[in-house]
Amino acid sequence: MLRATRFRLYPTTEQELHFRRSFGCCRFAYNFALNLVNETYKETGKGLGRFAIQKAITELKKEYEWMSEPYSQCLQVVALNLSKAFINFFERRAGYPSFKSKHRRQSISYPQNVKVVDNGIKFPKIGKVDAVIHRDIEGVVKTVSVSMNAKGQFFASVLVDDGNEIPNQSMDGKSVGVDLGVTHFVITSDGSKFNNPRWLSKHERNLKQKQKRLSRRKKGSNNRNKTRQQVATVHNKITRCREDFHHKLSRKLVDENQVIVVENLAVRNMMKNHCLAQSIGQVGWGQFCTMLKYKSEWEGKVYVEVDRFFPSSKTCNVCLNRVDSLPLDIRFWQCDKCGTKHDRDINAALNIRDEGLRILTSGTGDSAYCLAVRQGSKGRKSSTTLQATG
Repeated sequence: MLRATRFRLYPTTEQELHFRRSFGCCRFAYNFALNLVNETYKETGKGLGRFAIQKAITELKKEYEWMSEPYSQCLQVVALNLSKAFINFFERRAGYPSFKSKHRRQSISYPQNVKVVDNGIKFPKIGKVDAVIHRDIEGVVKTVSVSMNAKGQFFASVLVDDGNEIPNQSMDGKSVGVDLGVTHFVITSDGSKFNNPRWLSKHERNLKQKQKRLSRRKKGSNNRNKTRQQVATVHNKITRCREDFHHKLSRKLVDENQVIVVENLAVRNMMKNHCLAQSIGQVGWGQFCTMLKYKSEWEGKVYVEVDRFFPSSKTCNVCLNRVDSLPLDIRFWQCDKCGTKHDRDINAALNIRDEGLRILTSGTGDSAYCLAVRQGSKGRKSSTTLQATG
């Protein structure tokens, strides 16, 4: 089983200069290869494969002497990354590959000849780099990716094959439905509510002041670069606080439950609502669900996603009656048929849990409803709805 662990690096001045030069060379090779693919497609109507890109990068090293600065395998990984980017594009998992910028997060990958030693990591060409090894490395090191954030901090992500198989999933145990929200970040089917910390709102005033100061700096000046570092520091603080909250909450849910059911949300589409875009953007639903997923797989637990169109809030979890309309400002409602009083979020979490268990027990991913059918319709449609929601 593959596991990745990130460690903080503390390179010397010479080692930091080497990393920065390697970032620049790999970025130049990536942009050169992407431009070559674009031009080749315009002329011939065909793209370039991975081996053709690797050959072009090798020829590029002969033309520019400074391209020999980084480790040779780091440049070859560039071709692999670009080919994966195009595969993700053609399979509609990502957008078209874009050119890399020197003002954003920088990274390179070492596919071999890297060792984790006491209080450091040994890299080719530069030797040992001091690091905080807060966790023992058990297994074979496969790949080490070195990254630098906008603040100028260096990290090493060590991918290790521990030799263990992924545990078999089991449904024996407690199951929980998770409803994601803005006011409360997580609402579970057992009635627990976890407030949204709103890290961006807490640092908004400080961030606004520094961004305003940055906008007044002259482009290309040292003062602008210093102010950019200050803005990056605030963003880094927000990111680390959000990650810490997500890690702790996801670990709590995975440890306490065997089956975890969440709703598959289209965050990109929800961000188009300008009234809720900032609130949704600072929550980090996608990152939290990713943590739930891989932690559940590591522990042999079941992670299920329910279709985003499933009417979890509008359906009574007792009698399965579905209301026609339920605006967002209505947080509590009463079922017309059975008279049960519902908390909107807890009711949604219960329905999400039940739908996830239905999917697991039936062995199919079909939803328990039909978009073209509405509850309360006359004639044949009404009976169809009852069969679908039963």
